[in-house]
Amino acid sequence: MSQYAVCVKNDDYPASLEIRKLYQMLSDEKSGALGLVRIIDESGEDYLYPAHYFVPVRLPRAVERAVRLAS
Repeated sequence: MSQYAVCVKNDDYPASLEIRKLYQMLSDEKSGALGLVRIIDESGEDYLYPAHYFVPVRLPRAVERAVRLAS
């Protein structure tokens, strides 16, 4: 299952992150220990951002499938 998060803050990254937008998170144990999360941002690439900029969410399977197909 993929992991998703909603952006709740975008200080210093207004071109890369939109507040209240759903983003896909990628697993990265090393970054988590540093307080960072790996996010596929507006560029379509994955970058590290402060974890407190996001709130993880669990999507129902049908919604997750629809989100994956739309991207």
